[in-house]
Amino acid sequence: MEINAKLVKELRDRTGAGMMECKRALVEAKGNLAEAEIILRKHGLVSASKKAGRATRQGIIGNYIHPGSQIGVLIEVNCESDFVARTSDFQDLVKDLAMQVAAADPQFIRKEDVTAEALAKEKDIQRARALNEGKPEKMVDKIVEGRLQKFYEEVCLYEQPFIRENTTTVNDLIRQKIAKLGENISVSRFVRFKVGDAAVIEETADQSAPDA
Repeated sequence: MEINAKLVKELRDRTGAGMMECKRALVEAKGNLAEAEIILRKHGLVSASKKAGRATRQGIIGNYIHPGSQIGVLIEVNCESDFVARTSDFQDLVKDLAMQVAAADPQFIRKEDVTAEALAKEKDIQRARALNEGKPEKMVDKIVEGRLQKFYEEVCLYEQPFIRENTTTVNDLIRQKIAKLGENISVSRFVRFKVGDAAVIEETADQSAPDA
C-alpha cells in the first residue's frame, strides 16, 4: 500500500526512528501506526532517539585509501565507551563512513554545519534558476526551499544516501548502529585528500550531539 509522508513523519515523531525505517515499518503494518511502532521496537530502533543526547568522548580515527591511491580519508567517529569503540560493528561503521566520504565528497557533517555563506550562495543560485525557468515570482521562495533538500543531500554527510544502500541515509545508518550497540554515536570531523587538489576540505563539529 502507499504510505504518505505525513504518516511517516507522525511515526518518526513518535519513535525517533529513521525515515526509511518508519516507512518500511508502516508498509509492513499496512499503515497501522500502533503496529508499526511495535515493529520498530522489535528491531530496537525506537531506543536510538533516547541515546542521541548523550556525550560521545570515546571512539576511533578511521582511514580509507581508494584503490589507485589517488583519494584518501581520515575520519573521527565517537561513541560513549572504549568497549564499544573496539567492537567490530563500530569499526565496520567507521570504515563505511570513511568510504562514504571518499566516494560522495561531503562538505559538511550535518545540515546545521552548513555555513551561512554557502547557504546564501545556494539560495541565490536556486532563485535565479527558478526565475529563468519562468516560475511565478510568488512561488520562487517555496521552490528554493524545496530544492535546498537536494543541496543538503549532496553536501552534508548525514543527509547523503548511503553508498552501499541508497534507500538509507547515512544518518539512518548511524541510528541503526546506535540502537544495536546501545550508545550514542557521532561523526566529529573528517578530512578528504585527493591527489592534485590544492584545497583540502576539513569539516568539524562538536563531539557531543545537540541536547535533545
